[in-house]
Amino acid sequence: MPETRQGPGRMLITVYGVFAIAATSRSAVQIATRFSDAPVAYVLSAFAAVVYVLATVALALGGRTSRRIALVACSVELAGVVLVGLTSLLVPQAFPDATVWSFFGIGYGFVPLVLPVLGLWWLRRTA
Repeated sequence: MPETRQGPGRMLITVYGVFAIAATSRSAVQIATRFSDAPVAYVLSAFAAVVYVLATVALALGGRTSRRIALVACSVELAGVVLVGLTSLLVPQAFPDATVWSFFGIGYGFVPLVLPVLGLWWLRRTA
């Protein structure tokens, strides 16, 4: 089984790592300083942070169990980006403040929408 952490996988892990740090930092500050302003948005950002951390570690480890965890993490991430993205477009009042996944990750250059697709593709390619 080819390694998930070799070749382009290194870049994928790096980007996931950056997003893990960014989402964790953002959600921690939001929850600590303004939680009552938009609790749903801030909890969703914290959830996204956990998903990014799981995906980063699982892709970096690359074992059989880790690959399964990465598959679940990337799938949950894609579903979350699509669901939160659609909801933030159709019911904007539900998100008085942005999450990492709001408007399909527009605040992060749509990388949150593309990243799980690349992650799932890479997992399939290295299977």
